[in-house]
Amino acid sequence: MSDMASQAVQHAAEAFPQTQELKTHNHLIDDKAALDAAWEQDGYWFFRDVLDKAAVARLRQSWIDELERNRVIDPVGSSATDKSVAYNGGSLETFPFRMEPIAAKRPWVQFVAEQPINAFFTRLFKDDPFWVPVVEYRATPPQQDRTKSRIDAIHQDGPFSPGIPFRICWIPLAEIDADIGGLMLAEGMAADRVSYHPKVEGGSNGAIPLDAIPADRWRRTTYQAGDVLLMNLWTPHTGLANRSDRFRLSMDHRVMAKGDKCPLVGIIEDISESHVVIRNAQGEHRLTIDPETYVRNTVGQKLNGTAITDFHTIGSEVIIAYDGDRASVVRPPH
Repeated sequence: MSDMASQAVQHAAEAFPQTQELKTHNHLIDDKAALDAAWEQDGYWFFRDVLDKAAVARLRQSWIDELERNRVIDPVGSSATDKSVAYNGGSLETFPFRMEPIAAKRPWVQFVAEQPINAFFTRLFKDDPFWVPVVEYRATPPQQDRTKSRIDAIHQDGPFSPGIPFRICWIPLAEIDADIGGLMLAEGMAADRVSYHPKVEGGSNGAIPLDAIPADRWRRTTYQAGDVLLMNLWTPHTGLANRSDRFRLSMDHRVMAKGDKCPLVGIIEDISESHVVIRNAQGEHRLTIDPETYVRNTVGQKLNGTAITDFHTIGSEVIIAYDGDRASVVRPPH
């Protein structure tokens, strides 16, 4: 490696802040008041070894099948995959980084319906869980350009989904150590519900700069299959680039208690700049859209005028937060 390349790698490494260990909240599971206090104070709940490992393994199999199909891992057969899935150096030219083939199969539906998974979240919320269909499936290969920063994009979910008070639910599907990267969050920065996103051209939210977050707030751990991390909408967080020789496997979802003010989820039957009509199992719902309605696309950009109907089309699924008969947020599932 040349001196210049070595210096670039060193600079990228230095851009990664030192982190402290995540708190674990297992001991608070049956104490709602203490859980609520930790949610406000810490900005997250981290539970170690609470999800049924057999259910997680069945979910993970969709990732393994896709990686084998793309020939980027060697067939694993009966080998355990909860610790690692090694990258074999195969071409990533056509690799589906957003895991669209898995997304099309919606394996989360079967996973959250499994009895031990549903039982855990029911116990946690003291209520039935409501799963908002905003799901990301990730099988992140080793970072190819090691001169780049390890930080993907620091962000908060709150500014992009106002009016939908879901909890971010991040589930590691195999071991994720410091080299593999995974999720890093800023502890204790959610209670004031302040957006740290700078405004960029067009009024949208830019990525949060690293120096906007106090260096001593960053937390992560070595995650294992069976763990689950739930985050406050206003907790700054980021993914860390994978510097290992393995794939990083995870799923992040959005969950609420059914007793919360849950959004409407349904299929668009009609939509214009001034209204949207959707249908779901409960029937038809018509809501008005006004200039203050946050109608957004998959990357959080606010849509106006004909851009609304260009993006949101009849027959597509949509998630809507509402006040009475007015839509406050209209967003796609992804």
